[in-house]
Amino acid sequence: MSDNPVEHDEVVASEDVTTEVVDERSDVERQRDEYLDSLQRLQADFENYRKRMTRSSSDAAVRAVGDVIVKLLPVLDAFDLAQAHFANVTTDEAAALVQSRALLLDTLAKEGLERIETTGVAFDPQVHDAVAHIEGDESGEQVIDEVLRAGYLWKGSVLRPAMVRVKG
Repeated sequence: MSDNPVEHDEVVASEDVTTEVVDERSDVERQRDEYLDSLQRLQADFENYRKRMTRSSSDAAVRAVGDVIVKLLPVLDAFDLAQAHFANVTTDEAAALVQSRALLLDTLAKEGLERIETTGVAFDPQVHDAVAHIEGDESGEQVIDEVLRAGYLWKGSVLRPAMVRVKG
């Protein structure tokens, strides 16, 4: 080590410059990391937004189709009444009526409509609308005795409860 004061000052100045460069570099790296975190959060927010909009539009489409199906239910009811009226008739018109009803029900079933079959099952207020009650056996269990108007499910949700007569 030399006792030369100029060399000592140069070494101290060099250490100060090195410290400043390291400090600047760590500031730049910290800033880079902050930008990267912000970008990742922004990407995640956008992906969540995209998923939410896709789900929302899908739900809106299902509701819209469900609304159309609700408007078709009186047509299905009319087919059911006509089929019951012509149950014992073997004319070509009666056969065409039965085929038309079956075609409509099959088409709607492929899209997600399910008929609530209820005769003989336990009463469930979630899917049944009891409009009449008759006395039953002593078990106390309420069972569907007769379906007065068919009920329907649309993609697993009750579109219209079945109107039933309950026994018990």
